[in-house]
Amino acid sequence: MKKKLLASILGVILLISLVGCGSKEDQTSGNSSSSSKETTKMAIALSSWVGYAPLYIAQEKGFFKKNGLDVKLIKMEAVADRRSALAANTIQGFASTVDTHVMTAAAGIPVQQVVALDDSYGGDGMVAKKDIKSLADLKGKKVGVQTDGGASYFWFLYMLDKNNIDVKDVKIQNMSAGDAGSAFVAKKLDAAVTWEPWLTNAKKTSFGHVLLDSKATPGVIEDTVAFRSDFIKKNPKAMKAFVKSWYQAVDYYKTHEADAISIMAKSTSQTSDEFKGAVSGVRYYDQAKNESYFGTKESPGQLMELTEKATKFWLKEDLIKKDPGADSLINYSFIK
Repeated sequence: MKKKLLASILGVILLISLVGCGSKEDQTSGNSSSSSKETTKMAIALSSWVGYAPLYIAQEKGFFKKNGLDVKLIKMEAVADRRSALAANTIQGFASTVDTHVMTAAAGIPVQQVVALDDSYGGDGMVAKKDIKSLADLKGKKVGVQTDGGASYFWFLYMLDKNNIDVKDVKIQNMSAGDAGSAFVAKKLDAAVTWEPWLTNAKKTSFGHVLLDSKATPGVIEDTVAFRSDFIKKNPKAMKAFVKSWYQAVDYYKTHEADAISIMAKSTSQTSDEFKGAVSGVRYYDQAKNESYFGTKESPGQLMELTEKATKFWLKEDLIKKDPGADSLINYSFIK
């Protein structure tokens, strides 16, 4: 009887032990499975600019999803709207030019750039009357350019600075790039900082020419994606996945151009032919270009130079009140 009782007790203990082991193994397996299926949600704001269009390839071709991301791409044409949404945390990042992200950080919204998207490579430029043959000839001339920040003004200041010309020596007329191009063709300006189609339109006039375009300054009019610093800190794996998805989208464009253009054209409400024309002045940044452009913390690339220049210009122009610190605006962790 004692032997039977002892055997029963031992059997129960063994059963409990086996069940316990089984449930622990099941739990581990469950966690692993659940973790592999976890997705990180993020909302990214962007304008209709063709340079951002590969993000729609990443979405439509499932690159975001395969890399564990649930990305919502939100169209916001105005930078001010994107900045406000970021401050309210209704979006976690947005695409814009380097100089814009400097303004965002200076406004007290900590951000970090994690990947370079594209640069203007002939799509922006300066048109002028034919007797203006160099930037030095702009002194005392009436030039149309948007002066409340943004890529056009940053590029203009960058070129003047490079040629040791004081912006005060130029008669600035504050107007948007499109209006500046239109005013130049109408003979109301001596020169204008603008973009297509106004570069082409100026060349068609009897009196105008393209003094300089962005092909001469690769990497200066540069778009990056910056995220809230607190979001990056909490989601480093998601940042790596986002950058990887961008690389995959750019690679897809290289290998499946017709399908890629169809997707991107649709995202910008253009026909494929229209998109081809618009994208001809843009270069997308793949992994190799990103690694070169970012450099490393120990040996920074061109991105650091541009971030520092933007800070210097905006402080001088009184468009920002404090130096946000260029180091804090670049995260080198995710591009490789």
